[in-house]
Amino acid sequence: MNTLANYNFAGHRAVVRVDFNVPLDKDLHITDDTRIRAATPTIQKILADGGAVVLLSHLGRPKGGYEKKYSLESLVLRLQQEYGREVIWGGDVLSDEAFAKSQALQPGQVLLLDNVRFHPEEEAGDDAFATKLARLGDVYVNDAFGAAHRRHASTAVMASHFPAQNRVGGLLLQGELDNAQKVLDNPERPFTAIMGGAKISDKIQLIEKLLDKVDTLLIGGGMAYTFAVAEGGSVGGSLLEADKVDLAKRLIELAKAKGVNLVLPGDSLIANRFANDADVDVAPNHSIPVGWMGLDLGPDAREEFAEIIHHSKTILWNGPMGVFELSNFSLGTEYIARAIAEATEAGAYSLIGGGDSAAAVQQLGFADRVSYISTGGGALLEFMEGKELPGVTALG
Repeated sequence: MNTLANYNFAGHRAVVRVDFNVPLDKDLHITDDTRIRAATPTIQKILADGGAVVLLSHLGRPKGGYEKKYSLESLVLRLQQEYGREVIWGGDVLSDEAFAKSQALQPGQVLLLDNVRFHPEEEAGDDAFATKLARLGDVYVNDAFGAAHRRHASTAVMASHFPAQNRVGGLLLQGELDNAQKVLDNPERPFTAIMGGAKISDKIQLIEKLLDKVDTLLIGGGMAYTFAVAEGGSVGGSLLEADKVDLAKRLIELAKAKGVNLVLPGDSLIANRFANDADVDVAPNHSIPVGWMGLDLGPDAREEFAEIIHHSKTILWNGPMGVFELSNFSLGTEYIARAIAEATEAGAYSLIGGGDSAAAVQQLGFADRVSYISTGGGALLEFMEGKELPGVTALG
């Protein structure tokens, strides 16, 4: 893969696939600009070289056609602030206006085009659509790691319409791959992975892969209750994947066979309904009463997990420990985030695996106290599972 650092963009028009799928409020104001800031080093390198930039991105899940709430036009002012220069609006990616403005770009100029997903051909990976997109520039740069696991027209297919030497991986994409590889291939020990979130079914392959890599695997979030049932526990009304209990048993046995310390929460913060103002109590994870549900790590589990993290040298975290969006059930996730930050400051390497974990670290103010926060989510999980990422493979 050609890297950005080794490419001189002077005199080139770079079509840059970014991931500007940022959250917007009802007034179309950006509520979290992390993904915009993450792509800035790539954009600035191209501009500093004397190149011009054509920005392509998706936003949300439009239903096939223009929808104002999914238009990238809402991002123009924020991008102008970010780059310290005018960002030219080009409208629809297939419009005559977009093509004319791309051809007229001068060194140092930036053109933003509208949501590629306004065309269903994007997600279909349509080659004819990709061919038209490729006419917008003479160099293709993919910096959209968060979409690299999709074989969409702008993330994978259009790369083939550029000569191999003019397909380049952006700085964000390269950083994501390098940091994931560091954890997978060369972890300093002890290596602890923390898996949370709702379902085992979302993380089966990653857990299996990690059992060949880690010293300790901490299981939290909703998936912990399926493991508790696999060990003979009763979990009341807690989230349970009944059809995955046998799988959980197999993973427990596999961990034992591989010498991995698989740790489940000893206790849970429980509630009598799924609401922030519900009655709250603490119960052992294996004996949650009928009519109650586990919604967060209990106090003993919080302390045990934090202690293990503090003694780790490599840490991977993916998935919250409880119902983080409800403030009364966010303490377990906050404990984990703080413990990771403290371990990092004591010399550990920490990779926060995108999605809700990344959001939690940002919201809690620990973003600058961990080693790396992935913007990838699904792409990172698939890479760590050993799957091919079409957006990376296409770069050659």
